[in-house]
Amino acid sequence: MTQRKTHLDGIAVGLLLVCCLFWGFQQVLVKATIPELPPVFQAAIRFAGATVLLWLWCLWRGVQLFDRDRSLVPGVLAGGLFALEFACLYAGLQFSAASRLTVFLYTAPFWVAILLPLFVKSEKLLRVQWLGLSLAFLAVVFAFGDGLGAGSHPKQWLGDVLAISAGMFWGLTTIVIRSTRLARVSPEKLLFYQVTVSTAVLPALSWLMGEQWLWRFSPFAGLSLLVQTVAGAFASYLAWMWMLGRYPATQISSFVFLTPVCALFFGSLWLNEPVTLNLIGALALVAAGIVLVNRRPSP
Repeated sequence: MTQRKTHLDGIAVGLLLVCCLFWGFQQVLVKATIPELPPVFQAAIRFAGATVLLWLWCLWRGVQLFDRDRSLVPGVLAGGLFALEFACLYAGLQFSAASRLTVFLYTAPFWVAILLPLFVKSEKLLRVQWLGLSLAFLAVVFAFGDGLGAGSHPKQWLGDVLAISAGMFWGLTTIVIRSTRLARVSPEKLLFYQVTVSTAVLPALSWLMGEQWLWRFSPFAGLSLLVQTVAGAFASYLAWMWMLGRYPATQISSFVFLTPVCALFFGSLWLNEPVTLNLIGALALVAAGIVLVNRRPSP
């Protein structure tokens, strides 16, 4: 059984930085691809591809995916929540800017921080860590403060609701993973539950939403799906599952407050969104929040 660590080390911090940078970019990439491919259809393709890649990876590494360890029920539950998260996230991008949507998505750590200690006592946050978590969230709100009141899209409120729902499903997925037998399965098997259930659920949701399935992709759309599948749904999420099995979930979840700031940065480069002093201030507040949340308790 893998020994869990009580704090993030250099490996975890490095992986989280890379993942946050990519996830911030990915929101903008998905948004840019929507004019060519419907959003939930995109998600269905990426997770179908990730399922194949992960299965091949497990064959190569000799990872057992179908042994009887009584993780099936929580695995299917986590997979269902994971699928709902991405259905909400991708659908919400139709109605909201990628940077705006991301700030609501990253309410996920609050669901984890509030609910997980009810099931895993070791995940309880100290007062100073709660302060750090709140500071990081306020930094994100500050970064998007100029745009939170009104938007140009007539259904932006729907995008906001879908993004908040996606954050809730993400947080609930983390709680299921940490509070059930899934905490003791391999990262590969943990991710396999999520991508396979998503492969089954997302096409049905796409069909129910009336999305048009297109199989002739432009070079840009094809490259977008390739990046979303290989770097996103396979590599980055496998790293995330590996970290969830070894490090405190509350500290990991709070660290990813960097992602909305990254989304704003990439959105400014790609979608010509202005970079203001709010972003610089948010970066400083996020950094301070991360330091507080990861502060070691006094002996």
